[in-house]
Amino acid sequence: MVKPINSTLTNTLTNIVTKNLANTLSKTFISLALIASFAANSQEQIALTGEIKQGGLLVGKTLAQNTVTLNGKAITVSKAGDYTFGFSRDDKKSYQLVITSVNGDRVEKTLTPEKRSYNIQRIEGIKKSIMQPNPKSVARAKQDSKQVKTARKVASSLNYFAQGFIPPIEGIITGVYGSQRVYNGVPKNPHFGLDYAGKTGDPVKAPASGTVLLWVPDMFYSGGTMIIDHGHGVSSTFLHLSNSYVKQGDTVEQGQVVAAVGKSGRATGPHLDWRINWFNVKIDPALVLKVKPLH
Repeated sequence: MVKPINSTLTNTLTNIVTKNLANTLSKTFISLALIASFAANSQEQIALTGEIKQGGLLVGKTLAQNTVTLNGKAITVSKAGDYTFGFSRDDKKSYQLVITSVNGDRVEKTLTPEKRSYNIQRIEGIKKSIMQPNPKSVARAKQDSKQVKTARKVASSLNYFAQGFIPPIEGIITGVYGSQRVYNGVPKNPHFGLDYAGKTGDPVKAPASGTVLLWVPDMFYSGGTMIIDHGHGVSSTFLHLSNSYVKQGDTVEQGQVVAAVGKSGRATGPHLDWRINWFNVKIDPALVLKVKPLH
């Protein structure tokens, strides 16, 4: 005969099972909460501003002690936690952005720049001497290019790129980034700047604060040429200038008048050609104007 189970023992066993179940559920909820919290914090570390498009510049914000890589290549992070990178005109690759904290936690985001279509501009009446410069002019142009490339390799610790940009001149836009120009029926390299119509002498303002890396008044193709460093490889270049009000090494503030519009070099008329680079990557200034400060 099976003896009946003592009611006290039954109650004890029930209480033990209930407490164990409650503890298990409590630990599960805590674990889920921690995972959710980490995910939320991780998403905050992937804060980005800018257009994920061909020619776009992206600016990110994270903790200063975190490390950032793009397809395995280290991206510099400023003391304020700012970092930046960009996409070229015809970039079709996908990029893996990885942020790693000091304790090894990682968060990743895949970025694929949106494909764009570009305008074709046809310009007739260009002088033969411009279309086919003599060997002496070619040698001079190569020396000019070398100076520009050297300036664009600078990787300073400035982080003015993260404070946003303003247009360097108030004028009608006559040429856009990415458009390919056909001179006298001959296709040339794509245009990598933003052209503003203007009169000789019109003021040109610094689109962001920085340091003047280069000023040459008479480059063969670009004439009066100025480059301003905004930090981490981001720089502004102004072409065809008629004058400069600053010199190499000067610190300039956003909105400060630094130069004057001109038609120097190989220009068909007075205008400002503004270009943006992230090192050797040619960026669209129109997209840079959409970058907003992250806090």
